[in-house]
Amino acid sequence: MNVKVDIDPSSGFCAGVIKAISTAENYLTHHEHLYCLGAIVHNDEELARLQNLGLRRIDSLNEYANASGQHAPAGDLLPIPDASAPAGDSLPVLIRAHGEPPQTYREAVENGIELIDCTCPVVLRLQKDIHQAWLRLSPKGGHLLIFGKKGHAEVLGLQGQTDGQALIVESAAQLEDLLKKGALDTDCDLEIFSQTTKSPEEYLSLCQTLDKRMGKGCLTVHDTICRQVSSRHKTLSDFAISHDIIIFVSGKSSSNGKVLFELCRERNPRSYAIESASGLDRAWFKDGDNVGVCGATSTPKWLLEQVRDTIIAQTF
Repeated sequence: MNVKVDIDPSSGFCAGVIKAISTAENYLTHHEHLYCLGAIVHNDEELARLQNLGLRRIDSLNEYANASGQHAPAGDLLPIPDASAPAGDSLPVLIRAHGEPPQTYREAVENGIELIDCTCPVVLRLQKDIHQAWLRLSPKGGHLLIFGKKGHAEVLGLQGQTDGQALIVESAAQLEDLLKKGALDTDCDLEIFSQTTKSPEEYLSLCQTLDKRMGKGCLTVHDTICRQVSSRHKTLSDFAISHDIIIFVSGKSSSNGKVLFELCRERNPRSYAIESASGLDRAWFKDGDNVGVCGATSTPKWLLEQVRDTIIAQTF
């Protein structure tokens, strides 16, 4: 079987994930272990690689503090450790690019845990904007709406800026349900934001629906989808159309991966999602195919290259 294989040049880690992983790798060149609150990236192959380097996942700062015996009086100011410094007694915890709610930072202070904060600058700015919007809206009974995946790490961090009061909507159907139930007063001020990695087309559709239903001057729309992500939608769409078959590589828990794979499948019905080269199926390919390999913002370049090389060698 003779095939040509290209990797989408726009695929791979976004800037926020690159920063977080580079910080972890740099720290681990001088320390045996580094602890990360939650999965640093939603890709099992990359997580396994980092685990071999010494990265360890924790799910709760309080549980981690109890297990390690760390505790400091509330109100202590904690330094951010230098990744190049020699190992000491402190056991820092890395905050991944997704960000965290304010409660996490309070728990770190209360338990004497040092933080290496790798929150993506785009997410950090969005957190601040949402907090300011909530301060404007809450005294007058307004609504703050976030278009995002419920339970997603970034969305939890964003909702935390409103003391958990922001309404989360995942789809047009959920928005319609809120409107029918009267959960949104269309005559009150409403500000809407989006999780940074959501589909620009879906967000635009939601905003247009609200614009038609809200009272005059009540709706404020914030453009909060990451520019790197939104531009990737256009380039990936063109990439999918220009190839006979698309192999989309992404972790199964990647929210961004689900969005981008659906985009590929809409543009090219011969699109297949895999987590690694082991998921390839010879039956998908035809002789002479022009194959496109692409992935999510959480997919490492080395994994895309591994899949490309496996297709070329036809060892699956």
